[in-house]
Amino acid sequence: MGGKLSITRTVSAIVLACGLALSSAPVTYAASKVVAVVNGSPITSGDIAKRAAFMRLQRQSGGPGAAREQMIDEALKREEVLRVGASVSTTEVEGAVGRFAAGNKLSVQQLSQVLDQAGVGIDHFRNYVAVAMSWPRVVNARFGGGGGGRLSNEDLVRRMQENGGNKPVTTEYFLQQVIFVVPAAKRNAIIGKRQAEANASRSKFPGCEQAKVFAATMRDVSIRNLGRMMAQELPADWKPLIEKAGDNGTTGTRVTEHGVEYLAICKKREVSDDLAAEIVFRAEDLGKKTGGEDPNSKRYIEELRKRAQIIEK
Repeated sequence: MGGKLSITRTVSAIVLACGLALSSAPVTYAASKVVAVVNGSPITSGDIAKRAAFMRLQRQSGGPGAAREQMIDEALKREEVLRVGASVSTTEVEGAVGRFAAGNKLSVQQLSQVLDQAGVGIDHFRNYVAVAMSWPRVVNARFGGGGGGRLSNEDLVRRMQENGGNKPVTTEYFLQQVIFVVPAAKRNAIIGKRQAEANASRSKFPGCEQAKVFAATMRDVSIRNLGRMMAQELPADWKPLIEKAGDNGTTGTRVTEHGVEYLAICKKREVSDDLAAEIVFRAEDLGKKTGGEDPNSKRYIEELRKRAQIIEK
């Protein structure tokens, strides 16, 4: 299959953001042997070969050496995720894989065939997704959300002075989540129907105050209040849809692991208070330091590496 696949990050989501250039030729590898052991967990030459193939699909440079380092980091992350009990569920992983496949106009079976041809395999991809979705939970539990940690009052004052004495302005949203629930057992049979129902309901949405009454008139529809969010905190999967929606409208629908969802914008306004300033400054710092990578994640991995027993063969 030719063309391009793209993986999108989920909010709480996992910032998986890469483009995959597909190859039509099957890739084969020699029998695997153990090439590294991380705290007792083996990494094989087959694991390295699959990650190197995945990196080529993502147009990442580095070859087998970089693939080995990624697999070592991934083993450390997986162990820490299990230690603190922060693993996402199998259902969440399958939902993410399904959304990725659907977003590229493929079934999961077709995606599996594509990944097999490229020398990656669907199980390697699932493992990658599981760690990528779980790891931010561990980092947030350790350091708190927001990437760069809390800013002190002194830091806020200093940053505002650097900004000409002005607090930065950002957009504040109050959001509700409307979920047309689809049971896993009926997903393939009714997902299309539920998406049509969700799309049709958007024009009738009466506003957030009446949302629960509105949901009660339909079958298996739930409402969840998401509360206050700044523009910098919007989930990556939803942000483009939120920004396209009107000030008091609804977003387009998305198929998720729960069913079919859209967001209602209860309130939207420009704000310039201390909380907004802190969020803006932290987002700026995150981008400046690592080009989007969470510096706390990098620090965490460095700590785990120092404590780990890593044997490379």
